[in-house]
Amino acid sequence: MDMKLMGSRTSPYVRKVRIVLGEKGIDCPLIEDDVWGATPQIGRFNPLGKVPCLLLGDGGVVYDSRVIVEYLDAVMPSPRLIPEDARQRAEVRTLEALADGVMDAAVAARLEQAWPGRAAGERSQAWVQRQLGKIEAALPVLAARLDKGPWLCGSSMSLADVAAVTALDYLSFRVPQIAWRSDHPALAGLRDRLDARPSFHDTLPPQPSS
Repeated sequence: MDMKLMGSRTSPYVRKVRIVLGEKGIDCPLIEDDVWGATPQIGRFNPLGKVPCLLLGDGGVVYDSRVIVEYLDAVMPSPRLIPEDARQRAEVRTLEALADGVMDAAVAARLEQAWPGRAAGERSQAWVQRQLGKIEAALPVLAARLDKGPWLCGSSMSLADVAAVTALDYLSFRVPQIAWRSDHPALAGLRDRLDARPSFHDTLPPQPSS
């Protein structure tokens, strides 16, 4: 398939798509673009200026990570990450939405704390705590799913697991004060098992140089 993915290696939403591409064995070059940089290119393809954006060979574009992964699962259905059964499909997509919500809250908290366009006196710690509260509320719900088996939904890895591990790694990367490993060992186990897969390990966000 002739396609390219536009985004940043540090974006959890881009990484979620890259993991799905890797699991399906789809060769899709990454065009790196910094939406916070001086000259971002993403606005040429997504008027919202958000990544990821999938550029198709026929000139079409697909954006929003949830839409992209659904498209990829449809055009390359093996291995299937979104079940065909309506009830199971809704369950996986709901868990994906929950994991994406963790990413949303983590990104919002980080921007409030670190965005250079806002002066220190303009930052709201109450807003940051509100976002962290969302994360703290979501993680036990994800962890409880693992009481039933090794996967968040069903008998094999699904998009729910991809999204959850992407969110967990982003917390380690950007919100390390949340002790999700010690608080939720089942999630830590899921994350470590999937880290053995190249699609997960090879797409980890770059670590800052010491």
